[in-house]
Amino acid sequence: MIVALLNQKGGTGKTTLALHLAGQWAQEGKRGLLVDADPQGSALDWAAQRARSGAGRLFGTVGLPRETLHREVPSLAGDVDHLIIDGPPRVAALMRSALLAADVVLIPVQPSPFDGWASAEMLRLLDEARLFKPGLVARFVLNRCAARTVIARETAATLADHDPPVLAATVGQRIVFADAAQTGRLAAEIDADSIAANEIAALAAEVGRLAP
Repeated sequence: MIVALLNQKGGTGKTTLALHLAGQWAQEGKRGLLVDADPQGSALDWAAQRARSGAGRLFGTVGLPRETLHREVPSLAGDVDHLIIDGPPRVAALMRSALLAADVVLIPVQPSPFDGWASAEMLRLLDEARLFKPGLVARFVLNRCAARTVIARETAATLADHDPPVLAATVGQRIVFADAAQTGRLAAEIDADSIAANEIAALAAEVGRLAP
């Protein structure tokens, strides 16, 4: 399965979710590859930090911030169970290519009046991709949220009737994710019993059920 995490807006937590989904599936015994399609290269930085710390490699990470993703990714996906694309913000050509490469598109959003929906451009690109891939699956992911806040509930309720719909699994704003980013580790490696680790496991399970 090829999963792309995309949003025109930066700062929605795409890289954190991409790394943790890849890591969760790896810990479940599945072979994975993360394609860093963001020119900023944050996922590659995380992998380099992990290597420097001496932690074992859980999944492969390659940089591919090119507009030819849809032509190159399928051959890379042939050797793994899951290929995850960490997409760039605000680069329409790269996002278009990632959409065409993906089986499942996840759109991370934060619970705020400004992040409660995808940009018009993101939806336009999604509709365009579906002309070529009618079976393309897309879902919002409510990320960096405090589940008990009014705005988180309102955002989830708004997206429930949206197309694409929102996943039931949500991911909170957890300090452990910042620690993971700095150390090249996963939340579950830092604290296997943490709320963050359980949220990622639930998200990975729900995304896994979306496979076409």
